[in-house]
Amino acid sequence: MSLLHRDVRREPLVELSCFRAELYSCLTSRSDALFELADAVLCGDGPVKSLAELSLVGEHRRGHGGLYAAVARGRIDTSRLRRALASVPLPRSDDGRLVLAIDITCWLRPDAHTSPERILCHTYGRGKDQHIPVPGWPYSIICALEPGRSSWTAPLDALRLAPGDDTATATARQLHDLLQRLIAAGQWQSGDPDVLVIADAGYDAPRLAFLLRDLPVQVLARMRSDRVLRRAVPPRQPHTLGRPPRHGGEFVFGQPDTWGTPDTETVTDTRLYGTATARSWNRIHPKLTHRSSWAAADGTLPIVEGTVIRLDIDHLPSGATPKPVWLWWSGTDATPADTDRLWQAYLRRFDIEHTFRLFKQTLGWTCPKIRTPEAADRWTWLILAAYTQLRLARPLAADLRRPWEKPSPPDRLTPARVRRGFRHIRPKTVCPARAPKPSRPGPGRPPGRKNTLPTQRHDVHTAHKASPTKRRTKKSTAPRPRRTG
Repeated sequence: MSLLHRDVRREPLVELSCFRAELYSCLTSRSDALFELADAVLCGDGPVKSLAELSLVGEHRRGHGGLYAAVARGRIDTSRLRRALASVPLPRSDDGRLVLAIDITCWLRPDAHTSPERILCHTYGRGKDQHIPVPGWPYSIICALEPGRSSWTAPLDALRLAPGDDTATATARQLHDLLQRLIAAGQWQSGDPDVLVIADAGYDAPRLAFLLRDLPVQVLARMRSDRVLRRAVPPRQPHTLGRPPRHGGEFVFGQPDTWGTPDTETVTDTRLYGTATARSWNRIHPKLTHRSSWAAADGTLPIVEGTVIRLDIDHLPSGATPKPVWLWWSGTDATPADTDRLWQAYLRRFDIEHTFRLFKQTLGWTCPKIRTPEAADRWTWLILAAYTQLRLARPLAADLRRPWEKPSPPDRLTPARVRRGFRHIRPKTVCPARAPKPSRPGPGRPPGRKNTLPTQRHDVHTAHKASPTKRRTKKSTAPRPRRTG
């Protein structure tokens, strides 16, 4: 990949330069070493395997000692960097809506017995039907999704979960802060469509919707196929005695006789999945109890109504047997157009997996053997900033492919191909890092010149004792008496 000199748009180049200058301003301690470390991650020839190898990249002009010291003792103004990430251009859906995907990915550290704040992280794919807990640092990462099929996302925030944190509460606080920054940056204004937040089955979607009820947010999440929800209370008949019920009949995902007639039903022909049938039921809510994340709630628990969507497809590209997908949307009164838009938006949530794979396998996010969680946070923010530079440099790169790779149009370049030619784009942008100071000894005293100043010696082993010079007394000049006898 190289810079397209004949068709360069100044706006992406200016945007990339401004972000690089803002990133350098966010590095408050050891800024030059941290900035060149991020450039070394972007300009490496292959996947990042260790921090020491990054010191050999030409864009990193310092030694490996300074590199490790910057990661261990540098400082990053994360609040300012979060605002910078929220201010860059973000992808939007076809209707101009911001679509955010949230998920937890783990930095596994099973051998770091002295590293604090590790949590048992559930891992998948390490054996047939085995989910093995491995100690590590889980990170909650929020990314903005693109509308079409793409391996690109826009990472906006990262939060390391500490031991004892409630996932729903920490995620809601993270989303609340992020949405406030997006509103302050002008990414959402009054009259715009609500921001759509997409999550997987590991999140409590009704609780997220309840905690974010004061923000312009809609929550869409997958639910397990064994859930039991409740319908809305039917209208109360006249002259009915007794306490009015709070919940209607049961809606059991595994029992079709409890579903009733769906409110909407759509059929869509897809290229990968064949015929996709989506049905939705309006005003379905879970029956909350004073357990789990609602254990500390006082008084009567709320009723969080939403729309349940069931998606059925003909086949999977892998040939496996397809299973139905159950989705819960925090909105109500969904139309057929809303149903199609929601399940298609949920399929875009898997684009975040491509970002996690690039973080770990190409940019080397989990390769360094870092001991402290503070250094892990510092390295994580550098990776997010490096990926943002790749996304901003996407319109500036041309396809510089390997001989065995197929040609790709400029608008379909993957992050790995953009990274391959970032060193051709880097000289055109702002590079505020200063050159390192020389570490070799100086030339010394010119030949033929003698040092006339006395050199004071400090012996660290005898510093607390009296100096031998001070204990030595002046010899007396008087004659010594002669011994007799």
